[in-house]
Amino acid sequence: MATLPVFDRAGNEIGKYEIDPTVLAPRINRQLLHDAVVMYQANLRQGTHKTKTRAEVAGTTKKMYRQKGTGNARAGSRRSGVRRGGGHIFALRPRDYSYRLPRKALQLATRMALAAKIRDSEVVLIDELKFATPKTRDMAAILTALKLGGQSVLVATAGHDVNVFKSARNIDRVAVSPTSDLNALSLLKTRHVLMTRDALDTFRKLAEKAGQGEGATAASGQAKAARSKPSRAKSPRAAAT
Repeated sequence: MATLPVFDRAGNEIGKYEIDPTVLAPRINRQLLHDAVVMYQANLRQGTHKTKTRAEVAGTTKKMYRQKGTGNARAGSRRSGVRRGGGHIFALRPRDYSYRLPRKALQLATRMALAAKIRDSEVVLIDELKFATPKTRDMAAILTALKLGGQSVLVATAGHDVNVFKSARNIDRVAVSPTSDLNALSLLKTRHVLMTRDALDTFRKLAEKAGQGEGATAASGQAKAARSKPSRAKSPRAAAT
């Protein structure tokens, strides 16, 4: 059981929040986290790279000099990939790097990432985070009061809050995301996660619901396997003997 202090906007501790990281994820699978992060980073690649082959570079295709009698190694076109200004031998072509892991695996990786942050004391809880109008100065003051100034911070809110987003978007190394948009990459690439109490409650409910669904799926799979298991009843001849 982990106990997280809850702070107000001035940085004063006003309460405690108890949560069991195993509720979010029974264990931390580093390989799954790695696979999820690599997938998200691959999906961010544009894939618009391109280099020219020897057929695309400018230059004559005439043989540079005769085959024999010069004392030099035989040479063909100036477009050859072994010469300066020639084409690339294994030229790059535009391609799509994106792919998808199973949805449940990505959801589990997100829960593992937040559980790892809680275990490493990198989650800071604030009672509430609301602004009447967008105020970058007020947001910066809150981060400074919570000793998060100058660090990479992910601000997680229960829902999409326009004023919070506009208040933090101009602060360096600070990102804002609603709970529904959290993923393993966004959680792991920042040093600290600043969450409201409502955001953590929402994430916890989603994790518990997902855990119940996975338990029901596993139970149904075991029952199905038990039904499909062949019986080993003895034949009548063996029973008679």
